[in-house]
Amino acid sequence: MKNFNKNRLKRKFLAIISVFLFLTGSCTREEIHYYDFYVSKEFKTSYTKQKIVSLLNLLPDEIPEIIALKQSVNYDVIIYKIVYNTQISGKTIRASGLLCLPGSEGEFPVVCFQNGTNTVNLWSPSESPNNPVIQIIEAVASMGYVVLIPDYPGFGESAGIPHPYLIAAPTIRSIIDMLFGAGEAIENEFPGISLKNEYYLLGYSQGGWATLNLHKSLEQDYSSKINLAGTVCGAGPYDLKKSFSDILASQTYGMPVYLGYIVYAYKAYGLVKNTMQEIFNEPYSSRIGTLFDGSHTSAQINEKLTFSIPELVNENLIEGFETSPDYSSLRQALEENSIQPWKTKIPLLFIHGGDDTSVEPLLTEMIYEKMILQGTSPEICKKEIIPGLDHGAAYIPFLLKGFTFLRNVKDNKISHWEN
Repeated sequence: MKNFNKNRLKRKFLAIISVFLFLTGSCTREEIHYYDFYVSKEFKTSYTKQKIVSLLNLLPDEIPEIIALKQSVNYDVIIYKIVYNTQISGKTIRASGLLCLPGSEGEFPVVCFQNGTNTVNLWSPSESPNNPVIQIIEAVASMGYVVLIPDYPGFGESAGIPHPYLIAAPTIRSIIDMLFGAGEAIENEFPGISLKNEYYLLGYSQGGWATLNLHKSLEQDYSSKINLAGTVCGAGPYDLKKSFSDILASQTYGMPVYLGYIVYAYKAYGLVKNTMQEIFNEPYSSRIGTLFDGSHTSAQINEKLTFSIPELVNENLIEGFETSPDYSSLRQALEENSIQPWKTKIPLLFIHGGDDTSVEPLLTEMIYEKMILQGTSPEICKKEIIPGLDHGAAYIPFLLKGFTFLRNVKDNKISHWEN
């Protein structure tokens, strides 16, 4: 009798445990999602429609595109930092960026914005979402878009590694992985919001170069997964070798930080075999390795260098850049990370300030002409050189003209080229 009671109690206990495991297991299966890219999210800030209109009111009224943008503000905006997996140099890292959502349920297209040259980690988008330069981009979510703003590797969550400045492969990979990571997040972490498979790209300076690279990659390699609808590229150094060559041929250059950043990154990722001393003169060759640590601004780095090219750059490089075998790795790296033109069928707008001395407007003229020569229709590929504006002054007009172009694409006023 005692054994019978023991067995009955044992069966009851096992039954209770089985039910408990079933219920908790079912709950776990329902709540845990396994992601390939997305890692986590963190709320950063939010804006009301009124706040966004106030931000837009700070922009110059003389730019006609601003009126239509103000009239398009329909939603509050909620902003998150998202962390996602990507790869660089064959290793998986965690990268980050901003995810900006309309404050309402619905299905929304995507705008992905690539920022210009940054040397300060605290100024990266996810670390500084209240930066007015970034706020203008975040505000686009109020117009009915999900907005993504990558930090780039080397900033935000991945601040511990060197930023691969103007290196195409890791730049493209990190942004595409953010697109996929954001897609996973939206699908599982934000009930009521879904992504329309309609993507728009926008980027300025380094971001213009990154955006054109991204446009080409999405069109040629990811068209079955991502429907790229339109792109705007502003003031990008699309031909890096020519840009570098033209700077070396100058007596002065106002942004020596760019030269230092390129060489620092290319050496950090093994693209250039030359020593710093073979590229730069002392004392600058010894300084450069200490300047790109995420704490120095571009202005501070410029102050530590010199505007005089003969003082900054080794004479052997100035004289032998085009032909000397001693600098073949540098030439090759610049050529491989320049953008080769192709025939695109997706609407594309190039914008550049006509008085830009940091990134010469000729680079935009050249890539546009080469794209047309490759068979791109001038009906979908446009170019605008804005007279009288330098690199900084052209940024806001670029944004407003760029948003207007993308809205026209969205409204089918500019169509894809089918031939």
